[in-house]
Amino acid sequence: MAPWEGLTTEDGGVATGERAFSFISKSFCEAQKIAESDVKLMKSRVQSLIDLRATIDKEWESLMKSPSFNEATKGLDSALQTFLVSSKGSTHLPIFSVNPSKPSTATTMKKVEVGGEKSMVVRRRSSSQQGWRKLCTRVNDSNWEPLQRVKRTVHKSLVDIETTTAATTTTTKTPADFLQNVKKNLDDVVPPNLPQLFEKFSWPAEPFLDHLGCKKDDTNMGDYLSSCKHKVDQLSSSLALKGKELGVVGKALAGDLFSKGLINLDLRIANVVQSTRYCNKGGVWGGDLTPAKQATEDTRQNIAIFTTASLPWMTGTAVNPLFRAAYLAKSGKKNITLLVPWLCKKDQEQVYPNRMTFESPEEQETFVRGWLENRVGFKSDFKIAFYPGKFSTEKRSILAAGDISEFIPDQEADVAVLEEPEHLTWYYHGKRWTDKFQHVVGVVHTNYLEYVKREKNGKLQAFLLKYVNNWVVRIYCTKVLRLSAATQVLPKSLVCNVHGVSPKFLDIGKQLASESEEGRSRFSKGAYYLGKMIWGKGYRELVDLLAQNKEVLDNTPLDVFGTGEDSQAVQAEAQAHGLRMNFHEGRDHADVLLHGYKVFINPSLSDVVCTTTAEALAMGKIVVCADHPSNDFFRPFPNCLMYKTPDEFVEKVKLALVSDPVPLSPELQHLLSWEAATERFINCAELDSLPPRGTKGTGGQKKMLSREATNRQTMTLSLSLPKIGNIVDRGLAFTHYFLSGIEAARWAAGALPGTMHIDEQHRKDLGLPASAGKSFFHR
Repeated sequence: MAPWEGLTTEDGGVATGERAFSFISKSFCEAQKIAESDVKLMKSRVQSLIDLRATIDKEWESLMKSPSFNEATKGLDSALQTFLVSSKGSTHLPIFSVNPSKPSTATTMKKVEVGGEKSMVVRRRSSSQQGWRKLCTRVNDSNWEPLQRVKRTVHKSLVDIETTTAATTTTTKTPADFLQNVKKNLDDVVPPNLPQLFEKFSWPAEPFLDHLGCKKDDTNMGDYLSSCKHKVDQLSSSLALKGKELGVVGKALAGDLFSKGLINLDLRIANVVQSTRYCNKGGVWGGDLTPAKQATEDTRQNIAIFTTASLPWMTGTAVNPLFRAAYLAKSGKKNITLLVPWLCKKDQEQVYPNRMTFESPEEQETFVRGWLENRVGFKSDFKIAFYPGKFSTEKRSILAAGDISEFIPDQEADVAVLEEPEHLTWYYHGKRWTDKFQHVVGVVHTNYLEYVKREKNGKLQAFLLKYVNNWVVRIYCTKVLRLSAATQVLPKSLVCNVHGVSPKFLDIGKQLASESEEGRSRFSKGAYYLGKMIWGKGYRELVDLLAQNKEVLDNTPLDVFGTGEDSQAVQAEAQAHGLRMNFHEGRDHADVLLHGYKVFINPSLSDVVCTTTAEALAMGKIVVCADHPSNDFFRPFPNCLMYKTPDEFVEKVKLALVSDPVPLSPELQHLLSWEAATERFINCAELDSLPPRGTKGTGGQKKMLSREATNRQTMTLSLSLPKIGNIVDRGLAFTHYFLSGIEAARWAAGALPGTMHIDEQHRKDLGLPASAGKSFFHR
């Protein structure tokens, strides 16, 4: 039986040997096409460099014909030759002074012949340095071999300047035309200074001068070079102007190359060079490849925050992780990346308010950053990345598609923060999070068991979901933070509210408090409620309590702000009971229209920690809420009135309507802030106690043993066995990976079709490479 026999294809047929060989042949053809494309790109790149060399050589020829340039070159030749000879015979040159602290007592002048030309050499002698006389004699000897080597080196450098330095345009005929053309196209250029020129042309003589005890960094050039400065300035200006001209030509050619798509080849070549840790020190025509200095490694901790929603969907899992990323990055001590789902246009219209859509992830990122900066008042230095997501109308939430952990490179996989870890891993099919990341922190936002109980066969679904949540959290997280005790008890978890409120709400509260001190009325309106209009968001409890106590409360009017799938049902039931509930479209809680309300009523029992409750308290309002574990964090606030029974609800509402709010103390304001929430998060997640980057260990808790401790361990005869818990966790992880890779099992568990892998539309939107095809196992 052939290896391919018995394998089924997508249409249900049996794969034949001919189809299998066709698949293999197609793969080889695609690889060959890619290789040929790379070769063409390389050839095109080489040809472009040859054309660039020819263009520059042609323009240089035109410049060489300029009389002013030739005269300046000869002047520099003479000046440098004079300087190099005199530097060997002088004992008082600032750069090559053996003992500069001693003044000179005599000065002589002598004509010497260098390179066939006579030059005037200034030689200063010190009475205390008689040993230099013999050296000067040798310097003046034209047959002295060390000096001959220096002369040859300098001469070769000058010849190289004449044959390889820059150019002017081919249309320039005279020096005046050249300067006029430069003025039209270039900005003012500062000529190179003399020390830089001397550094460039005298480096071949450094070994010989060091042998004589001369140090080039003893002092500056001093007065000696001032005599030839006027000659060097002429060539300096020409060289600088020519460099600018080359820059214009180079930019034009670079733009042409980029337009042809050759930048892709450049990136590939750059990756190869970077992997070998070599860099080119030369210019356009080449240069030595020398080992590059290793860049200073960024030792900051990398934190990747994965969440299940994004703005403009105004939900807790879109807003709170965004603030967390901003305040974690504010200190500059950590590298933060926020990963949010990207929805196709069809899903965007269903999820985002007013059917808002975005053409690209970049457009949505601009919207998110603008909203955030308006709220926090500072620019946040963190990255925003998008992973593919699909909206489930049945669950009314976004589900991830594919292995979203791959959107973080392995070298940056230090800490992963899973906002709603159970939601992100129900149908996750990929590498185990704790194997890729050093530390995985789950933040539980939602009481899913409470939501499921409200559905058909809710008790059975809640029973199964409870164990599924325990399963996935145990195998994928090393630490779990529950915002309140209202959530399910999960492995490795503790209760801590790591959320805060935007500083904008605290500023509103301070402003209203100052108006109260001035005698102006802060609140002119009564009670209101704000939240997404679905029964599970507290609307069921709200309608029941108001209908049950309609007469006792004198049918108190209540303004409701929100939109959602159950809007019509909620409004119909309120009208059926004759309640004075005025319904409005959903608004931002910081909207000016809501500032005048004094009482916020929130009877929800499904929240974990209600964000709107915290925002209302920050604005100085009175909050009436249930005595429930989800509201434990708000107990210290004097403006928070809690009730246990319907009778207490009536009592608290009446009290709130006739009372004035108590101004928040600075301590309570800080307790609500994101600065305090970030401190709680870092401490509870144990981020600062993690070992250095690069160390490894089980479950992200990596231990570093000293050498003495290691030696003591080798002397023991005990045999260390793997922990039973780790073996069980790996078995559970393998089972989840296996089941999540079977479409039938995913469908039975409620996953959306096509979420095991990234579809082609998401690949196109996110700029990902096209899919190479699915394996037969996944088919």
